[in-house]
Amino acid sequence: MAFMTSGARAAPYAAMVIDARSGEVLHAQNADTRLHPASLTKMMTLYIVFEAVQNGEIGLDDYVTISRKAAAEPPSKLGLKPGQRIQLRYLVRAAAIKSANDAATALAEAIEGSEAAFARRMNRTAKAMGMSRTTFRNAHGLTQEGHLSTARDMTTLGRNLFYHYPQYYNLFSRESTHAGIATVSNTNRRLLASYRGADGIKTGYTRAAGFNLVASADRGGKRIIATVFGGASPASRNAKVAELLDLGFRNAPNRVAQRTPARPAHAGKIGPGGNEGGTALASMRLTSSPRPLHRPSVQPNVQPPAEVIAAVVESVESVLEAAQAELAVAAAEAAPAPSPVPTIAPRARPEAIMLAATAATTPPPEPRPAAADPVGQEVVTRLSSSGGRMWGINVGRYGSRNQAERILLRTALQEIGALDSALRKVVQSNRGFEANFVGMTEEEAAMACRRLQAQGSECNPIGPQS
Repeated sequence: MAFMTSGARAAPYAAMVIDARSGEVLHAQNADTRLHPASLTKMMTLYIVFEAVQNGEIGLDDYVTISRKAAAEPPSKLGLKPGQRIQLRYLVRAAAIKSANDAATALAEAIEGSEAAFARRMNRTAKAMGMSRTTFRNAHGLTQEGHLSTARDMTTLGRNLFYHYPQYYNLFSRESTHAGIATVSNTNRRLLASYRGADGIKTGYTRAAGFNLVASADRGGKRIIATVFGGASPASRNAKVAELLDLGFRNAPNRVAQRTPARPAHAGKIGPGGNEGGTALASMRLTSSPRPLHRPSVQPNVQPPAEVIAAVVESVESVLEAAQAELAVAAAEAAPAPSPVPTIAPRARPEAIMLAATAATTPPPEPRPAAADPVGQEVVTRLSSSGGRMWGINVGRYGSRNQAERILLRTALQEIGALDSALRKVVQSNRGFEANFVGMTEEEAAMACRRLQAQGSECNPIGPQS
């Protein structure tokens, strides 16, 4: 397919196709040529925002005050005004979906204080990812001297974004979303609508760059990422990307060992001991981390075997039953005279069950009594410690509480990566026992349902309750 502009000098063309599961390169053309990335830049901006949220530097519900600089950025933009206050989550949506430049600058300033400091963090993160031929000068991708990347580096960034922050990835497949002050449409909606399995990631355009796109698609268990720099128009770019994705699906093996990319070393804020290049003084570096390592099953699509799940459920239930029997015997022996054995409160499934398939056994919490009202009765396995998590999912209605709890346990073990932070709750009504996961964000609920539905399981999002 010819890839030329008409009436103007063509932007340089480059392309890369990889098997996202293994990182294997399936096709490359000019993949290491340094070119203008345009708004593909915002993939790194959003990656750092997700990192900052995860590290507790900022929250999605925190309000950001818009600066004159951010409000003055040229289109595409959300239309923010100087002094306006808006929640971070809406800036994320505007940057990801509409590719809003004012939102990208506001995100950078909210996290690092200035866009220049944020650009330095972008470069530290890029270097840690192995993006060796990329230099960022801003958070939005508008043409600026020295702001350059390559098809290979942007493909690497897209793969890292998919694997490291799957809880946010569904954002890139939305055709439209509400961004606080307006509903915005996805700049990639035509490819998403026309190519089966496409679910992201990011478009970019400037006159110097041409029409760029990093696209990801999933078919039959294969995930392919294709990158194009220098398209002549959105239509020709999308056609070329579809051709490259087809090439990837044809050439990728049906079965391959998944190699999740390693997370880059934290390249966050530089304190007083840091220097301009963004590397901390050697005396400030940690030789070991006080935080526990990630559980292997947190990786996307990595699940404990079915026989392990069944064995864990059976063994934990046996321990609980034995403990209840011992409590009953002890209570009977302690009584001064024969009397009925005290009623043991219904046991709640311990949170340790979710970890048992991949981690050492954790002592279970004390059993919690169920609510007294038999209709509308709820059992929550643990207390929520996070505010603002008003969404949930329903995975079916069952004839008994025990059956609903078993389904919740099995689902939690199968999708630890998507449901690790959710609460398991059984709600009894006149129609049966609802099996719910609650305490989730809207994005987490949508992602969990997508994963479960892809496996043929029932799943329906539950919105905030008034």
